[in-house]
Amino acid sequence: MSEFRGTSTPDELLVIAVRVARDAAATARRMRTEGVTDVQTKSTSTDVVTAADKAVERQVIDALRAERPRDAVLGEEYGDSITPESTPEAGTVRWVLDPIDGTVNYLYGLPAYAVSLAAEIDGVAVAGVVINAATGAEWTAARGGGAWRDGRRLTPSVRTTLDQALVGTGFGYDARRRAHQGAVVAQLITRVRDIRRIGVASLDLCSVAEGTLDAYYEKGLNPWDHAAGGLIATEAGVTVGGLRGAPAGLDMVVAAPPALFAPLHDLLVELDAAGGA
Repeated sequence: MSEFRGTSTPDELLVIAVRVARDAAATARRMRTEGVTDVQTKSTSTDVVTAADKAVERQVIDALRAERPRDAVLGEEYGDSITPESTPEAGTVRWVLDPIDGTVNYLYGLPAYAVSLAAEIDGVAVAGVVINAATGAEWTAARGGGAWRDGRRLTPSVRTTLDQALVGTGFGYDARRRAHQGAVVAQLITRVRDIRRIGVASLDLCSVAEGTLDAYYEKGLNPWDHAAGGLIATEAGVTVGGLRGAPAGLDMVVAAPPALFAPLHDLLVELDAAGGA
């Protein structure tokens, strides 16, 4: 990683991320109170996007542009916006944003949907914040500084056996992928304490960071789904990765305390959890 330059230290980037994300969460909450509008679909008929998703993302982009115009932004709704030089220099900051993680929960009024914002330097997340916009709960981390919620430093579960682990997961929108994921869960559920499906990847990762889930896995996550939450989990002492030594990514994200990571990883490999569509 390049040396941090100017206001590009993790702590300083985190201050910006928290301020911007809090304003974004307030907008998402206000728009939910006013009523969900302009509901459209993306990859499938069950993969929804609302006017609030787009408005919140635009608000965050505008706020970051006003404060740090040379930074890049990768957002779920508007894609990748590179710095004015087109080819980012070493040390360039890229912000990775999910404006409303858990849009289906948002649509139905379930109180679990989050603004997730991370700052990367040279492709490595160095600052991140996840805010459950419905409740105001806030998780933060700066690389090397631990993970925090409301002034409390986070530590993960002390569970050491998979049969006693509460494991979170999520499902894709494509019917063929769901069928395979359902078959995996059907075999996994007899090998763990229980399964939880919250529907918000960033909140799942924060739950592992604070021990309200023992572990979590999911196939098909994009960078904006796990950039901030993955950093928060890592800084709490959670092992976050993919399968067979791969980094966390589209094929698989696994997050668990060190004692649970290997057995969960091996079971997911055995069950071909990264397979299917």
